[in-house]
Order: sequence, then C-alpha cells, then structure tokens
Amino acid sequence: MAEAKTAVIYPPIYGPDSDPPAIFDGTTRLYLSYVCPYARRAWITVNYKGLHGQVQFVPFDLKNRPAWYKEKVYPLNKVPSLEHDNKIIGESLEVVKYIDTQFEGPKLIPQDPARKEFAEEMAAYSDTFVKNMWTTFRSEGDAATEMGSTLDHLENCLYKFEDGPFFVGHFSFADIAFVTFIEEAHDVLMKKKNYDITTGRPKLGTWIEEMHKIDSYTVTKVPPHV
Repeated sequence: MAEAKTAVIYPPIYGPDSDPPAIFDGTTRLYLSYVCPYARRAWITVNYKGLHGQVQFVPFDLKNRPAWYKEKVYPLNKVPSLEHDNKIIGESLEVVKYIDTQFEGPKLIPQDPARKEFAEEMAAYSDTFVKNMWTTFRSEGDAATEMGSTLDHLENCLYKFEDGPFFVGHFSFADIAFVTFIEEAHDVLMKKKNYDITTGRPKLGTWIEEMHKIDSYTVTKVPPHV
C-alpha cells in the first residue's frame, strides 16, 4: 500500500501555563515536540498512515513543558507518548509499532518473517548509532575515526534484500528509527567537522535521497515557525 497523502498540520505549542486537553476522554493524542528526533519518529508514522483525522497532536516546547504532562499523562515526562484507549504508550519505537498495529493505513512492520526480524535488528541498532553520534558531536576528535565503523555498518546493511533502497527493501519502521538521527548527523558533522557521512557510502547516500521523496518525513523537518 502506498504512502497516505500527508497533511501539513502544526497545532499551537502548549506552554507551561497552558491548560491541559480533556485527558482520557476517548480522544487519541500524540504528545510530541516538533524538533525532537525521537518524537518525529511518531509524527512520521502518523503522516505515513494518514491518521491526522484520528490523532490529535499535543506539541510542547521541551524546555517549558506544562507540569500537568508529568503529573497527569506520562510520569517519565518524555516525548513522544500516545494516549489511546485510556492508556499511555511511551518510547518512540514502541509508539511507532503500536500505531502501525492498531490503526489502518500502509504497514510499516514487514509481513515477511525474515524482513521483520531484520527490521527489529536495525531498530535496536539505532540506539548504538545515536549514542555514537552524540559522542562524536561532543568530541574534538576525528569524525571518521569515531563514527566511521557505525556508518559503515549501515552501509553494509542497506540493500540486504536487493529489491529496494531501504533496510528491508521497502520503507519500514527500521527506516523511521534512523532517519531523523541520520539527518542530524549529516547536517551537524558537515557543519562542525566538515565530514560528509555519505562519502564512500553510496548506498547511504541513495537512502538519504530516497527518504527525501517521502513526504511523511520531509514535512517533519524543522517547521518554518519554530
């Protein structure tokens, strides 16, 4: 099934003095930040599945979260979280998979067992990627030395199934696990260390190009008013 048509919707940001929505009234809500790479995973998922009419966005400024979010919604006080059926689902990839299984729309979890298993492996590896990325950002060392092997692993994992440019051939939650962080690594390392993560990695370069053809992702890149 093809990507659902993406609507560009940016509801107003809830500030520290904002009143809460009518929590647990049966409405499905996605609590997020427009600029948080973890929260954008869930945002991309809502877009891809065409769920804007079913999921209400509750966006925050992460530096000025309203107290009621921690007190009444999600005690861990992180985003994203999803309010659905009078419960809260947290952790970004769990939210992505929950939305995919509970709502109609194009599927992000592969149906083929081998592809599903590999997607899970890649999603788990995204934690290693993010950790190494932040270490490299903070370091004064050489980016190629510090992050090269992590990026090479991604290069080697792409086209594993040889029928498409994504991790399991077609677009899946494995790609969502990485895209906002690869975007950040690509931008920051080029600006800060003059290091292009796609140099010598043609499959990664193609993957980035293909991701920019997916509207569900591109509309989540930093909104004009933020």
